[in-house]
Amino acid sequence: MLPFTVHPVGDSALLAVFTQRIAPEIGAAVAALNTRVLFANISGVDETVPAFASLMVTYDPLVTDYDAVAAAVQKLADAPDADSTAENGKLVTIPVCYGGEFGPDLPFVARHAGLTEQEVIALHTGRDYRIYMLGFLPGFPYLGGLDERLFTPRLDTPRTAIPAGSVGIGGEQTGIYPIASPGGWQLIGRTPLKLFDPAAGTLPYAAGDRIRFTPITKAEFNALAQKEGAV
Repeated sequence: MLPFTVHPVGDSALLAVFTQRIAPEIGAAVAALNTRVLFANISGVDETVPAFASLMVTYDPLVTDYDAVAAAVQKLADAPDADSTAENGKLVTIPVCYGGEFGPDLPFVARHAGLTEQEVIALHTGRDYRIYMLGFLPGFPYLGGLDERLFTPRLDTPRTAIPAGSVGIGGEQTGIYPIASPGGWQLIGRTPLKLFDPAAGTLPYAAGDRIRFTPITKAEFNALAQKEGAV
């Protein structure tokens, strides 16, 4: 497993910090360590929070302490087969209607890339994306693996309202707004799926999983939205 350092976070958490950059091998190492910690059932550990290049592990200080949890995490990482748990996670397919009212920034992304809108769609749907972390909003997936030709700067002035399900590009990443919110990413499409259930707090994916976007027509969008109860 790639090397990392461990630091205390308050009196009830620690942070395993890898090299601070966004890269597939670092994301895989974080996912591998996260899987190991989750399946190890370390006494007193409550939760894990994976990010781009770090893993936070929270624990109950009345049950255990920093030294014990840090030692357990390091032991898991030092195991001979530690990298074998760096699996791809489950694959979640997200249908997206691109362009038009659903993706108002698709023309700009295409012009910025020197491509046609259909070429942008083909590139965006032509690969799987690893979920590096969830953040910003409940269930917002920061996805790695965007084709370099689609790298597009964020909006100079963020929008005050973005519809739930909007799919955007921000710099070197792509992601999905699971709920309505402000935001500054370039919107290229929208999914009709209701990704986040506030009442249940559930999502169809987690950090370490993969997302595959599939293009759908406006008619298919409307039919799925009606089925999802989003209209």
